[in-house]
Amino acid sequence: MSVASEVPETWSLSGDDAWNTLLSTGRVKLARDGFQRMRAADGFSHARSLAFLTALVSVQGIITLVGLASALGTGASSDLIVRTLRTAVPGPAGQLLTEAVNQAHRAGATHRYVALIVGGVSMLVTGSTLMGQVERGLNRLYGIEQDRPTLRKYGRALLLASSAGLFATMAFVAIAVGRSIASSLETDAATRLWNISRWPVALLLSAASVALLFKWSPRRRQPAWSWLAFGAIVSVGLWTLASTLLGLYFGVSASFGKTYGPLAGIVALLVWSLLSSIALLYGAAMGAQLEAVRAGSPAPRDSTKARTPGTRQRATRSVSIDRR
Repeated sequence: MSVASEVPETWSLSGDDAWNTLLSTGRVKLARDGFQRMRAADGFSHARSLAFLTALVSVQGIITLVGLASALGTGASSDLIVRTLRTAVPGPAGQLLTEAVNQAHRAGATHRYVALIVGGVSMLVTGSTLMGQVERGLNRLYGIEQDRPTLRKYGRALLLASSAGLFATMAFVAIAVGRSIASSLETDAATRLWNISRWPVALLLSAASVALLFKWSPRRRQPAWSWLAFGAIVSVGLWTLASTLLGLYFGVSASFGKTYGPLAGIVALLVWSLLSSIALLYGAAMGAQLEAVRAGSPAPRDSTKARTPGTRQRATRSVSIDRR
């Protein structure tokens, strides 16, 4: 159960308000209180659920992309997807997804539309379930105990899976086709400029995808986009850092593959998904805490919720014993 304090809804907040509130609060204090809010909302349990769904939808999404390429008759797209996975997903996790590409490509060689249909339907179902879990996690971070009714919740989840997923796919494409675009440019200066700029473009698209989730997932009125950008930037920055460090660790560590053997790819994908989910929810927790400070309710934990019914019952029982 979430014991995070409810964040009062605020109106007409801008990016300047967020910046001024951040300066008056202090970055270290906000980071600490955001962590406390995430713990109070049981955010790490929600992150574990998100991690499983993220890993599953990643495999299904790759199968769908390869199925689409096979249906269109563009086999070279598989090589492009493989290069992207090796760039964006660290170590054995990328290798596992690469195997999914090869398997889907083999299936598409005999049954042209099977990978596209099966992968696409599965991806939409899992993606909608994932977005429903995102709503639940964000609601608890904002101190909201009740999610939307089922039809509204998963109808919105389907729309978010399509819209936010589109931004994430565009970020993926910016990484994937970056080298192809660079090779088609005529001048060396333009090539260098694109090679440098494509990474910020991908990060901005990722931040837009996360901000879209922060705007429409919680069951409350959210502030302006410029206010939500703070939490989105924190989430994307932490995700980038975690992916980079994992990639470095997998690159220099020989014991990881020896320890897990053929399961190394699955374990690496789950670890990467878990860290990505924690980054998403922690950025949301910091954004919620920043808004709570601006609304005059800076305590991340609600002390009235902290006492469970069992605690109250034991307290009442002890009082009655004292009276006897």
